[in-house]
Amino acid sequence: MKAIADNVRLQFDENQKPEIVISLLKNAELNTIQELKNSITNGKQLDVEIKVHRNRRSLDSNAYLWVLLEKLATALHTTKDELYLLILERYGVFTHMIVKEVAAERIMREWRTVRNLGPVTVGGTKGVQLQCYFGSSTYDTAEMSRLIDGVASECRELSIETLPDETIKSMSQDWGR
Repeated sequence: MKAIADNVRLQFDENQKPEIVISLLKNAELNTIQELKNSITNGKQLDVEIKVHRNRRSLDSNAYLWVLLEKLATALHTTKDELYLLILERYGVFTHMIVKEVAAERIMREWRTVRNLGPVTVGGTKGVQLQCYFGSSTYDTAEMSRLIDGVASECRELSIETLPDETIKSMSQDWGR
């Protein structure tokens, strides 16, 4: 079960064991909560993860990204898939990894876009530093907004029509809702 909470209260039971009381924003599925409670009564444990809520991008934002990529790819005489990989390098989210030399090629095949930054030595062990870009399907609202803004800017530089800025901003406000 997933839900969004707007209040958390910490309290302790009679054995000083911490308890968390969570106020949910919307009416959660009470049947699901009761089933989980029954599982505990029957001796089972629950896996629980609590983290800060982040809005995810909407399907509209993803669709618009691909519309822009198609227009830009046509103008640049390439494919939208090849262009997508270049756009990830320009505006995307990445992480650095240091891997063993024997694993570098395999990791480069597994990630959509990887930049090999060359050999490094860490603690006397040789490796390869890679800059690995995440695919946009993993992006949150802010990351996706930055990606679309970058693509829209490149489209405008080539006189390719885009939605007006206010429409893009409006879409941005709806992302994750």
